[in-house]
Amino acid sequence: MNNYCFRMIELRKSHSYTQQYVADYLKIDRSNYSKYELGKLEPNIYMLISLSKLYGVSVDYLLGLVDY
Repeated sequence: MNNYCFRMIELRKSHSYTQQYVADYLKIDRSNYSKYELGKLEPNIYMLISLSKLYGVSVDYLLGLVDY
């Protein structure tokens, strides 16, 4: 599993969001969002930017490149 998978799960749970909530925010199916968390599908740059805005973190943090 990639670093971004762990970060996506960690951030979603720390905000008490469901996969469905995040998928709705991203305007995708919950099953596709689940694939991001499982590492079966890589989020594109637009998804990463949207997730960084949702959680208030940098894309670098989402990707596991920085720890802050």
